[in-house]
Amino acid sequence: MLDRVAVHQTRLRTPGLGLDAKGVALGAKGLVLLPSIDRLVAFLALYTRQGSLADILRSLVVEIVRSKLGAREVTLLFAAESSDRLDRVAEIARLAGGYSFTGTSRHFVQYRDAAAPFGYDVPQILPSDAALSLYHNAFSQTYEVERRVDVRTLLLRLEPHLDPSAGKDPGPRWLLAESGLGPALIRYFSRSSVEAEVGLCEWPPESSFDDAPVLRYLFRVPAIPARMVPLLTSTPGLGYFVPVAPGAAVEVGFRHPVNLRACPVFGEAGLVLFRGGGREALEIAKLPAMGDVAAFARVELGREPVAAKVAEGDAQRPASVVLSLRLVPSSEPWRSVTASWIRPQEMPLLRHVAYALGPETLRRARIAFTAAGAFLRHPTGIEGIPVGEFFREVHPGLYIPAGYDAVPAVAPGVLFRALGAPAGQALFIGRDGGAIGVPEEAFVPLETALLEAQQWSAVAVSSAGLTAALATELPEVVLGGVGIRPLRDLAPSEALAEPRALPPGPGRTPQ
Repeated sequence: MLDRVAVHQTRLRTPGLGLDAKGVALGAKGLVLLPSIDRLVAFLALYTRQGSLADILRSLVVEIVRSKLGAREVTLLFAAESSDRLDRVAEIARLAGGYSFTGTSRHFVQYRDAAAPFGYDVPQILPSDAALSLYHNAFSQTYEVERRVDVRTLLLRLEPHLDPSAGKDPGPRWLLAESGLGPALIRYFSRSSVEAEVGLCEWPPESSFDDAPVLRYLFRVPAIPARMVPLLTSTPGLGYFVPVAPGAAVEVGFRHPVNLRACPVFGEAGLVLFRGGGREALEIAKLPAMGDVAAFARVELGREPVAAKVAEGDAQRPASVVLSLRLVPSSEPWRSVTASWIRPQEMPLLRHVAYALGPETLRRARIAFTAAGAFLRHPTGIEGIPVGEFFREVHPGLYIPAGYDAVPAVAPGVLFRALGAPAGQALFIGRDGGAIGVPEEAFVPLETALLEAQQWSAVAVSSAGLTAALATELPEVVLGGVGIRPLRDLAPSEALAEPRALPPGPGRTPQ
């Protein structure tokens, strides 16, 4: 049985256990013990349904442990930081059929519950050299670590569940076509005037008997007409995927057991396609070069044009209808505000704001420094960094100021093609209609660009001053009583004057 921690108790026997500001017994780490892998998946599904896993992902360690009886269980170890975080984890662990503990190194004691609002303490530490010792009201057990489980690998191996309602909402889609269907799908999109981008992906041969790599066409479609959905979802050799998180997409009609948007473990530079029906997921480490399907339109050559013969005096050039690009204020609400342009004079303000930014914002934001200033991008929204002029993304790689619309009101894809920017450029259109291109490779993580190199200097160690101080002889001080009349030898005027040395006498000691 464990000892309940009392109010204002200061001494605890569990190593590394202390009291937080609320008086709750809390260690530097929290631990969740689950009986099996399926309970681990249930815990992750419950946790990501209510919040993001990003707050504990950096310190999260998932391991398979083995008890003395040979039973294998799963542990999740993470930084506790506060009792509020551990309270939420403990509730979810209890719902998933696990136990929650707190501690610092090897010894972990049961976390608080309704029976002990301030937590528990152990009456006696188990004498063991095991890697893990857990103390609970129902058991006390030691464990050895067998192997570590990577969260990203676990999510890749989980098979999506059948969900007919998944992917019915309109939005961007990914399409994966076999090599024989890719050209036909390109012509179909081009003939139907569907805006889409296509790239060619390559995988290693599926068996040792195949020499050629496996080629598939990858399509990125911002919006698919409703009339095309039945054909694309029922044709063999075509995969229809719905983006669920940056760098991850799930096949339509299926749902991943864990909320992948709350598990930022996949890189935005690549793509993982989760397929249903028992098929393994396809991982693309880096997205291939993507091109507009309009570039593959059928080319037909007509006859040579007939030139009209006009007399030199009557030759007149027709008036041109070409218009310059302009930006006008818009009354529509802001959306997709994911970038900002920070002028050189605003850089000091960015330095001040950077001290108040959280670790997740610093890690996901990317910045590029140019002669015209700094360009800052954040995939989920730039409103959390209130510096510079905000921009919204109207087309992949094309940004216009927030609160403005481009006139003439052409489609974003037409405007992007009219600018004629080469691949790998992010275009920012200013309020004056001028465009600035920033290479994609110029963008680096904000946390990498902020912190300057820190300086340090060595301090010389000398023992000469310490030796001289230790060799100095200390004076002897003797304290004695002052007697009943400490000032009986002084006249009244001398008692108020400046203190002076007194001759030895009864009740006095030489000064």
